[in-house]
Amino acid sequence: MLDDLNLLKRHDSWEDLELAGLQFEQTKFVANIVNGEHDGRAITNVVVAGMGGSALAALFVKYWFKSDLKLPFEIIKTYDLPASVGNNTLVIASSYSGNTEETISCLAQAQSRGAQIAIIASGGQLISLATSNEIAHVVLPVGFQPRMAMIYTLCSIVTLLAHFGVVSADKLSEISSTADWLKLESANWAGEVSISKNYAKQLALHAVGKTAVFFSGTLSYPVAYKWKTCFNETAKNLAFLCELPEFNHNEILGWTSHPVEKPFAVFDMVSNLEHPQILKRFEISDRLLSGQRPKSMIVNLAGKSAIEQLLWGSILADFVSIYVAVLNGVSPMSVQLIEKLKLELG
Repeated sequence: MLDDLNLLKRHDSWEDLELAGLQFEQTKFVANIVNGEHDGRAITNVVVAGMGGSALAALFVKYWFKSDLKLPFEIIKTYDLPASVGNNTLVIASSYSGNTEETISCLAQAQSRGAQIAIIASGGQLISLATSNEIAHVVLPVGFQPRMAMIYTLCSIVTLLAHFGVVSADKLSEISSTADWLKLESANWAGEVSISKNYAKQLALHAVGKTAVFFSGTLSYPVAYKWKTCFNETAKNLAFLCELPEFNHNEILGWTSHPVEKPFAVFDMVSNLEHPQILKRFEISDRLLSGQRPKSMIVNLAGKSAIEQLLWGSILADFVSIYVAVLNGVSPMSVQLIEKLKLELG
């Protein structure tokens, strides 16, 4: 079915596959900051307010920069900012649509507390507020689902962090340097590539008809979270996420009390850059749970650097989830139920 090009082209998945294959171009995005002048105040902590796909890039930044950030970095996915936000906090309000009510609520609180503020959006209320209040902001390209504009947002967050003196601007060149390699890797997952040679199609066939459970280490957590998000939103498929080593302290026992024939597709998202003990935990956990859960599919994140592995895994997630959507007979980019919920919330 996934090798039937006529079927893929009749389905709106074909255009979505093409968009997925062009994400490497986002790594070269130049995030121009509008109203970038600021008073040079010292930044003592960073808070990114965002929901869903608009918060994904912040998660990638937090884990990618874990050894470089010398100050607290927090991601807020609700209506209220923490009490620690004040004059020396950099608050980045990130909403692809620019109309996310939780993020707008956090922005208003940041303004009332005199925080240093920046905005990332493609339009909507946030860009209107940024323009009228002369707030530093980056305008994203339009026409994407937030989860597939993740690299645009990533470049924007890193640009803003560098602009306000939190990180070095060299990090942007690390992102853009991945473009050519990601282009080659993405081509291997395109619709024209047959199942026998297409890793994304193989993973989709492994997952279809089952609830996906993604296991991650510390570095691979943002990738596993992106996979969960894509399975939920793109494939309309239930999925869960477990992180090691915490998994070994509680959830591991949850697999032991029922027969092995559980309706799950288990994925280990593994980075060779993880702490050696985490890599050991993957191996031991799989061995101890043999016969008590379905055999795990190990996805080794390709790439020599952390950012290469993060972006490689992120783009692969889009391809796999689009193929699962095809197998599930659903539209990959439709989010009608979420839109209905927003309308009912008013």
